[in-house]
Amino acid sequence: MRQFFKSIFFAISISLFAQGAAFAADHATAQEATDMIKKVIAYYKANGPEKTYAAVNDPKGQFIYKDLYVFAGTVKPGGVTLAHGGNPKLLGKPLGEMRDGDGKFFVKEINAVAGNKEGKGWVDYKWVNPVTKALEPKSTYVERVDDIYFACGIYK
Repeated sequence: MRQFFKSIFFAISISLFAQGAAFAADHATAQEATDMIKKVIAYYKANGPEKTYAAVNDPKGQFIYKDLYVFAGTVKPGGVTLAHGGNPKLLGKPLGEMRDGDGKFFVKEINAVAGNKEGKGWVDYKWVNPVTKALEPKSTYVERVDDIYFACGIYK
């Protein structure tokens, strides 16, 4: 009987480990997010804004990977969303007053980072993960090009 319970415990442990590994595989890394931004900026410089926004908005396109998606907006207070790979309903909307799950004005912070001297950096906030549909802590890498920013975040 004791051996039976050991076998059951072992089987459950293996199952939970495999589920955890599969879930972790769905989460992108900070390096993958910054690489995605480098990729979209290169695409933008080669193809211009309109083709880039269309590519970012494509739900099956090259700027969607695991739980990563790119979004772009104008660098100014109350800036307008120019592209959004995670939620097309946000296109064309000024999101400066948008708050996260804790009431943080995260879009204002994204604009501040994009508008600073370096024009790039990380912003932390809470956002709905498109894969899990849960409100999760997120860290987004932002980088300015011309008068717009591109951003891509990881769920922690």
